[in-house]
Amino acid sequence: MPEQADELIPTRASLLHRLKNLDDGVSWEQFVDIYSPLIYGVTRRSGLSDSEAKDVVQETLIAVAKHMPGFTYDATNGHFKTWLLNMTRWRIIDHMRKRAKSKGDEHTALHGGETSIKPIDRIIDPASNVLDNLWETEWQKALLEAAVATVKRRVEPQNYQLFDFYVNKDWPPAKVASTFNVAIDQVYLAKHRITELLKAEVARLERDRA
Repeated sequence: MPEQADELIPTRASLLHRLKNLDDGVSWEQFVDIYSPLIYGVTRRSGLSDSEAKDVVQETLIAVAKHMPGFTYDATNGHFKTWLLNMTRWRIIDHMRKRAKSKGDEHTALHGGETSIKPIDRIIDPASNVLDNLWETEWQKALLEAAVATVKRRVEPQNYQLFDFYVNKDWPPAKVASTFNVAIDQVYLAKHRITELLKAEVARLERDRA
């Protein structure tokens, strides 16, 4: 995971302001590092192939760059999050249409039918919230990954290892304590402290995200 992950997921107004300068390579690299996996994950889960998803990522980022100089950030209504979703959605639909045309079955792929490509027909239906749900799932995943990256840098490496083996790898606490040559109470304490830190960080990201 990129080191900057926790800094970008709750889109900072300062970062978006810097992105208005298309020559700011550092800020754009930071943006690409974080949002490319998000866009790619949603696109893949929507039913497109790896190569199609990579194309969607590239096309979406190019579209963002073209629109960013005139973009107005509003942290009160989740504008950027919704805007980026729509930019991604349009590129996904474009690729679904290209795929349908190559199969000579654009109408059924777009409107459903026995030969429609699942889950294409559900995603491009304007009344459907399938893609919105996928986006929210991937967004939440990105928030959690960002929180983990932040907390991991804040705590002692061994304490995070105790937490990781106990919680993520599901080792019995006694085995964790024996492996790291610590008291079992230290394992429980590491779990408690890091869990609380993660909850607090996720809550902060939720408050600040765009």
